Amino acid sequence: MRAYLLFSALLLLSACSSQGTHQDAAISGKASWYGAKHHGKKTASGEYFNQNALTGAHRTLAFGTQVKVTNTLNNKSVTVRINDRGPYSKGRSIDLSRAAAQKIDMISSGVAPVRLQILR
Repeated sequence: MRAYLLFSALLLLSACSSQGTHQDAAISGKASWYGAKHHGKKTASGEYFNQNALTGAHRTLAFGTQVKVTNTLNNKSVTVRINDRGPYSKGRSIDLSRAAAQKIDMISSGVAPVRLQILR
């Protein structure tokens, strides 16, 4: 619980920063992915979900935020644009589109430990 509160506080601070210094902060968490079942449905931002786009869902980050997601098991990274809300599964920090999950080799595992870095 303490780690979740720290994570939330760091995200809130980084989202509010106007000087761009939040770009240096990396936050650890777990990522999952979603794909075909949601393809073509409206996201929380109002755009239609495209499982082939490099997008992600986050509970609090502003829509349009660019986030570098690194799979800490293999050090592969992808940059996604936040366009939806989630994940709704406890203990997860971000949901990735199928294409983003594929870039960091987490399709078969479904969930992976990640490091998130807010780029802009």
